[in-house]
Amino acid sequence: MAKNKLGRVVSTKMHNTVIVAVDERVKHKRYKKVLTQTKRYAAHNTELDLKIGDRVTIRASKPISKTKKWELVNLLEKSST
Repeated sequence: MAKNKLGRVVSTKMHNTVIVAVDERVKHKRYKKVLTQTKRYAAHNTELDLKIGDRVTIRASKPISKTKKWELVNLLEKSST
């Protein structure tokens, strides 16, 4: 079963690639405070026309390049801008 993540598009400057920021809420081991960690993934995109701020789903795939190991699954919500 492939891993899926929900995130927001933060860059569309590269050809066939988008950068997706995924926020994950984790609890600190000692202090039990809930923290938000953001991680950026390079995802392969060939058919969807995306803009910054769009919410998308990405899925883990075989390595496409040195940094691209994720592919775009679908567009969940278009950005208002």
